[in-house]
Amino acid sequence: MAIVNVSDQSFNTEIQGQGTVVVDFWAPWCGPCKMLAPILDELSTELGDGVKIAKLNVDENPETASRFGVMSIPTLIFFKDGQPVDKVVGLNSKESLKNIVAKHQ
Repeated sequence: MAIVNVSDQSFNTEIQGQGTVVVDFWAPWCGPCKMLAPILDELSTELGDGVKIAKLNVDENPETASRFGVMSIPTLIFFKDGQPVDKVVGLNSKESLKNIVAKHQ
């Protein structure tokens, strides 16, 4: 499944429903965020339709970032059936992220 960009306005629509959604809270000036992007691309390819990956630019969408208590970026929040079930802050390996996704599928 392709990675989708979400905003404060589209956030609820994109994460609702069945299944697992990984939301990447990031900003263009963030070095670790830039390093995480290709890892998320690979994860998206490997996991296919099993997981949706969404990216939310915290500079442009502060409301959602604040709502979920995002203080540092990158922050990944894992949603299952529309509810947050896990959260990791900072750069993580692809294997680590795959393990977290597998735990919630």
